[in-house]
Amino acid sequence: MDQVGIAAKEKTDCAWKSPWGAPNKVMSPCSLADVMSEQLAKQLQLDEENLGFSSNVDVNEPLITGDNIDTASDLMLAKMMQMEFDREFDTQLRREEKKLNGESKVSVSFENYRMVHPYDDSDSSEDEVDWQDTCHDPYRPDKPTTTPKKGFVGKGKNITTKHDEVVCGRKNTARMENFAPEVQVGDGVGMDLQLSNQVFNALKQHCYSEQRRSARLHEKKEHSTAEHAVDPKTRLLMYKMVNAGTLEAINGCFSTGKESVVFHAKGGSIDDQAVPEECAIKVFKTTLNEFKNRDKYIKDDYRFKDRFSKLNPRKIIRMWAEKEMHNLARMQKAGIPCPEVVILKKHILVMSFIGEKQVPAPKLKEIKLSSEDMKQAYYQVLHMMQQLYQECNLVHADLSEYNMLWHDGKVWLIDVSQSVEPTHPHGLEFLFRDCRNVSSFFQKVGVSEAMNEHELFNAVSGLNITADNEGEFIAQIEGLEKMNEDHVQKRGKKAPSYHSDDWGPPMTNSG
Repeated sequence: MDQVGIAAKEKTDCAWKSPWGAPNKVMSPCSLADVMSEQLAKQLQLDEENLGFSSNVDVNEPLITGDNIDTASDLMLAKMMQMEFDREFDTQLRREEKKLNGESKVSVSFENYRMVHPYDDSDSSEDEVDWQDTCHDPYRPDKPTTTPKKGFVGKGKNITTKHDEVVCGRKNTARMENFAPEVQVGDGVGMDLQLSNQVFNALKQHCYSEQRRSARLHEKKEHSTAEHAVDPKTRLLMYKMVNAGTLEAINGCFSTGKESVVFHAKGGSIDDQAVPEECAIKVFKTTLNEFKNRDKYIKDDYRFKDRFSKLNPRKIIRMWAEKEMHNLARMQKAGIPCPEVVILKKHILVMSFIGEKQVPAPKLKEIKLSSEDMKQAYYQVLHMMQQLYQECNLVHADLSEYNMLWHDGKVWLIDVSQSVEPTHPHGLEFLFRDCRNVSSFFQKVGVSEAMNEHELFNAVSGLNITADNEGEFIAQIEGLEKMNEDHVQKRGKKAPSYHSDDWGPPMTNSG
């Protein structure tokens, strides 16, 4: 075969071998005259033009198409490179998104601009299997296996019964997951925690008690007066006072106590009669905790003894408000400085406000007076205690520097809901306690004229009890109380509900 035929054959073979290009081939040497030959150039050109129509092509050889070319490895490589580029783009996009949002509650999402979405990117870290949505969590330790019906597992020396300490401990730990959701039990199973039956039962009882206590507190909060708020029924009563014109507006709370909450209000009018410009609304708390141990102030008071019912304790709260109203009415008639009662509605008592411009008068405990003013305050308190005992026939029963206000250069008495008559079985004991509080306070602030509690008690009550020590003094007081109680029982005294001069402001129980 001539050189032209050999060259054409080699080129044809290379074209059929690889679609990506001609392989390296060894060129046969030729002379310069052959390379410069025009005849050889024309022959090569003709061979290239007639290459597709070569007559020596085998018709049985399969056609070359894209389907039977082995390019899978290259295509996979290209896809992997493109996927890696898309992930890098998404990572940069997440950084920009995090930088833009920061700690803001409102966030901006670039989700629509991502190249690889979580449900498409099976290799992405964000598309990890959500084990919470699957039935089996491979990272969660298996719960203890149950003991078969025969009561033991194993054979011979390796028998383990259902009473085994380790088995019971693990079972108790697993059973803690059945506690209420608000009980934080932790991952005791993962730590292989073993609880004894005694500890588990104690925890179970504690959780049950906490659930019941939480339910009671929630119910009590809805149906009782809280520290700075009122229950819906009390709020409705206060709104009705405003709608009726008794009050123009109700302001905030300025005093809280164990038994009541006091609000400031702007007065209106009742039946064309003016109400004080500033009023104090005393709302007695509808919780019974503070009143359960203080029923002795009412059940042994002859004014309320027939109306006292241990079976209906909620009525006691209204009786406290009613009792304070009548005690204030007696004090006001005797000229003792005290709040003026405006109206009583169930457990809400509206009184005049002691203070000015919505600022309550300071307590005697809080204010610093000169020695002369403190001396005058002491004599005024002594005179008021004598008036309260002799003219009003009352004992304050809770008199201290916390229940005495300083306003307009004089002392005002407040909080007389627990005040009782001297004929009360413990009336003289309450009076002696008041004398001790008053004497101790004024002696502490430097009033040299202040008497001790024994002298003050005799000065207020008019009795002449002498004793060498406090024990004998209290014993004589208890003896007088016993004699008074026997005397009342023998006479079968039924004191009227109120004195004829006890008429106070209007009362209403309408809802």
